Amino acid sequence: MSAVLALAAALAVVPWLLTRPGAPRPARGRRRRQQRTPAVADAVVLLDLLDVALASGASVPGALAALAVATAPDPVAAQLRSAATALRLGATWQEAWQPCPPVLRPLASALEPGWTEGVDPCPLVRQAAASIRSRRRQEAQEAAARLGARLVLPLGLCFLPAFVLLAMAPVLLSGVGSLLAR
Repeated sequence: MSAVLALAAALAVVPWLLTRPGAPRPARGRRRRQQRTPAVADAVVLLDLLDVALASGASVPGALAALAVATAPDPVAAQLRSAATALRLGATWQEAWQPCPPVLRPLASALEPGWTEGVDPCPLVRQAAASIRSRRRQEAQEAAARLGARLVLPLGLCFLPAFVLLAMAPVLLSGVGSLLAR
């Protein structure tokens, strides 16, 4: 009986020790968070806004300039503005997009056939946005599946002692009590 109580006390104290504010955290999670630099402008939102601008009849440089105005406080707005200006002044596609940030790569690759070959860019922009959404949905489903597998052990460690103490201990204690009473 005392061993069960000691085990229960140990299982209650260990999570408290690991989650208190001054407890050391593993460096792995901190490093991963520091390496992640979220893009301020989302590629899908940029592609959707670009699609609306192009569908309303704007030219590619005009749509890029409008997109730069719409995302003005964002750092990519300057790149969009310079690409629009360069294209209007007759620069080649590669020259206009020379310092292309990663968030603008899907946008630039979707617009390139429209600029260089005269293809309607709207379907390409929609397809690029749908592709990114599909990839993100797949990544989210995979992360959810991994999370389920990672939660098995902590949940088992929490619920198994509770089950033993709440369901089995009273039955065992009443059985031991009835055996000792005879």
